[in-house]
Amino acid sequence: MVKPTLEEIRASDLTPLERELALASFGAEALAQAADDGSLAELEDAIAAASEEAGSEHSHSRTRGRMAAGRGGAAAELTDAADAGGSGDRRDGDRAGDDGKAANAGKADRAAHADNAAHASKARHANPANDAAARTVTHAPTVAPYDPALDANPHIEAWRGQLDALRARNAIARPLRACGRLTRAAGLVLEAVGLRLSVGAEVMIELPPGSSLPMAEAEVVGFSGDKLFLMPTTEVIGLLPGARVYPLESAPIDDPLAGAKRLPVGWELLGRVLDASGRPLDGLGPLGTRTDAPLSAPVINPLNREPIHKVLDVGVRAINALLTVGRGQRMGLFAGSGVGKSVLLGTMARYTSAEVIVIGLIGERGREVKEFIEQILGEEGLARSVVIAAPADVSPLLRMQAAAYSTSLAEYFRDQGKHVLLLMDSLTRYAMAQREIALAVGEPPATKGYPPSVFAKLPALVERTGNGPAGGGSITAFYTVLTEGDDQQDPIADSARAILDGHIVLSRSLAEAGHYPAIDIEASISRAMTALIDDNHLNKTRMFKQMLSRYQRNRDLINVGAYSSGRDAVLDRAIALYPRMEQFLQQGFRECANFEPSIEMLNALFA
Repeated sequence: MVKPTLEEIRASDLTPLERELALASFGAEALAQAADDGSLAELEDAIAAASEEAGSEHSHSRTRGRMAAGRGGAAAELTDAADAGGSGDRRDGDRAGDDGKAANAGKADRAAHADNAAHASKARHANPANDAAARTVTHAPTVAPYDPALDANPHIEAWRGQLDALRARNAIARPLRACGRLTRAAGLVLEAVGLRLSVGAEVMIELPPGSSLPMAEAEVVGFSGDKLFLMPTTEVIGLLPGARVYPLESAPIDDPLAGAKRLPVGWELLGRVLDASGRPLDGLGPLGTRTDAPLSAPVINPLNREPIHKVLDVGVRAINALLTVGRGQRMGLFAGSGVGKSVLLGTMARYTSAEVIVIGLIGERGREVKEFIEQILGEEGLARSVVIAAPADVSPLLRMQAAAYSTSLAEYFRDQGKHVLLLMDSLTRYAMAQREIALAVGEPPATKGYPPSVFAKLPALVERTGNGPAGGGSITAFYTVLTEGDDQQDPIADSARAILDGHIVLSRSLAEAGHYPAIDIEASISRAMTALIDDNHLNKTRMFKQMLSRYQRNRDLINVGAYSSGRDAVLDRAIALYPRMEQFLQQGFRECANFEPSIEMLNALFA
């Protein structure tokens, strides 16, 4: 069948609707030209007359809306009009094959449309203003009436099923996230590419199905060019090459815009035992706190710190009387393993006059954590304490994080105006954790295998403690320092001794002799003591140390009977006082010796 031309369509006896559909097959230009020369006006008039006769405003609105879209040349209506034009052509072919009766009926129908169009045209020419106003009216869209037959339509049901399936897939689809790829795993360090993250940022690494955890956690510890060096904080057994690495975006509670890692703090933590990430270990349920704090803190101006001028009662006679500690002082407990450091810390935690106690167990044996809490600290000490535990079997990152977290908790309570006692066991294991990380990322070793970054991390951690501004709170810190083979010249011990405000040395020989606490008074010192005590107390302390030192230097002569009394008056007095001095220095770990009674006992010793 040959497609008619535009002139043949305009001159034909088609109905206005059929004429529009036929013109639509020639494109938007043919429709626009027909709208300009008024050839489509007859269609509008015919539709208006038919709508008035049928009383169907809904049909009239939809047809006029389609006419407006056709004149505007919308792309979507162009497609529909082209399809409709093709249907008009097919309808012409079908009409040619109809019998005479159908043809006569079609002619009668066209005559009726022509009469209606003529009447509408006369009305339009009689009042052109109303016609122009009618053309500018925008009819409100109407909702088609509900047809129950659509519910049983198989095609509609099929499309509904498709849409429901797409909605279900969209509901479980993961949002678009940036990710990198794991390229190398050697020792403790993993390498990843494809991400741009800062040092200290946390990431999640996918694990294959069947692993104990769906994702492994890691932290960025360094970078080289486009490569990121990651240190895992959880188990990574089953890790595969090319595994996806996702940045972990954890919004803090107080400041969602802060980028530093933040962990929970608050009064609700008193009496609780937490891990290095702030998760409860005691099985007592959620923490219930709505406050958090970063692991790092800004440096305090040294001129804004209040001087150390008030005594802190730690409940240990030898320390209160001979190594007096002040509020805001940083002390070190230097000893080898198994000498009684943890027991001494527990005694101070139980009987100290500090208002809040923060205990950090860094790198301890897992068995000792529970023993320290239940047997040494006790319920009385735990009631005003927060315990942070990172045993030796956790990642070195978590061991370092536990030390920083303990310090952050102490800083929070100090900012609340409280006097805090921070007990950290031990500073050496903190340095060892930093050594593991630094050597794994390629930092060269220096003194006894410790990289330079270790000696930079120690003062940065210790200097966060101490006194705050005048009239505020304070942090009195005791750090245990392990000395390998009781070597006091160990690099970590030597560095800690230089940055602390005093050191208490525990003697293995005294511990083996059953002398508790095994404090070596001669090797210990409190640098802030002279600013805390009066002259009488200072004189008695010097006299005690002189007598004890004189006896220790001649101990071998005395024991073998080589010394005869009367040769040295000072030594004779030291020999007479030694049993009482030894009794003064010993104390049961469940015995409390407050500051004032300790001074009175010291004065009575030399009365």
